[in-house]
Amino acid sequence: MTYLDYSATTPVDKEVLKTFNKATEFIGNPNSLHSLGVKAKHLIDASTNQIAQILNVKPSEIIYTSGASESNNTVIKAMERFQNRGKRIITTALEHSSIYAPLKWLEEKGFKIDYVPLENGLVNLDVLESMLSDDTVLVTIAMVSSETGIRQPIEQIGKLLKKYPKIIFHSDITQAVGKIKFDLTDVDAASFSAHKFFGFKGIGVLYKKENLILEPLIAGGKSTTVFRSGTPPLELIASMAKALRLSYENIDGDILKVKKLNERLKQNLSCYPNVSINSNEFSVPHILNISVKGIKPETLLHSLEAKEVYISTQSACSLNNASESVLALTNDMDRAKTSIRISISKKTTDEDINNFIEVFGDSYKNLLEERL
Repeated sequence: MTYLDYSATTPVDKEVLKTFNKATEFIGNPNSLHSLGVKAKHLIDASTNQIAQILNVKPSEIIYTSGASESNNTVIKAMERFQNRGKRIITTALEHSSIYAPLKWLEEKGFKIDYVPLENGLVNLDVLESMLSDDTVLVTIAMVSSETGIRQPIEQIGKLLKKYPKIIFHSDITQAVGKIKFDLTDVDAASFSAHKFFGFKGIGVLYKKENLILEPLIAGGKSTTVFRSGTPPLELIASMAKALRLSYENIDGDILKVKKLNERLKQNLSCYPNVSINSNEFSVPHILNISVKGIKPETLLHSLEAKEVYISTQSACSLNNASESVLALTNDMDRAKTSIRISISKKTTDEDINNFIEVFGDSYKNLLEERL
């Protein structure tokens, strides 16, 4: 099997699974006052401290959620509380569907959504600043596009928005965590999921600065914070902390390895006349988006799947036939309708790349011949 769909989800690391299993020995509810509950809470606190230290934030700024989608919804829907500040929100055409859906929900309540233009996929800071108004309440821009891998200058955007203290700056960082280095100093809120860096599905984080008060999406008592109710999933939290620590143990070496694999893929795929490379120099090496003219993405996907090679068409959560992200990046509807995403990781091997190149070549030839 050749798995090249790591941006959709990653397999659980064996060491992470060991931590999960060990945590099952802590049977108490972390919110219980008896000794079993206290022991469970101590493990959660230790996990939270580790996550906060890695991200260089405060433990009190960590909110556990079911994943990035819930975290994104929590921040965006909470803007209803801040509508006295303003009802304009700025975003991009490269966001995840869990950003667009709650934005549409707000739009139906009278909010105005503005899309900042992109240059080679990047937000232009001068243009962004020109779009800010007294009515702007939120800017939400993903650190890394899930489809094209475009890495936005989040740190510079954060510094710019610091001049406008009433504007909240949120970033979906789920495609960045565990893959690249970044700085959240000037970000007010950020979302990510553990299953993108070899942790379990069903657990994620909403990072929120202490001075930002949000209305909880799930109410009904305190969990680890008052901003998200529910019994804390101790095993998932402890294993996520382990996954995060492992993902940054050799981050520089891992990035270098992934870059080399990405370059091999691009060099090979560029030889095919019907292949266009959509990801560009601003994309993280973990994601390579291409379009194959004349072949439907799902047809190519299933042709590769028949040889146990697994990739994606659009984001696994996408609802449209054409990739809005690729369209925004290339301004080419044909490329947007024929795009596929190859996503690799530190666990991708040279053998995986060799097998993909061989199987892709056969599928490319056979599928184009069928059209003749």
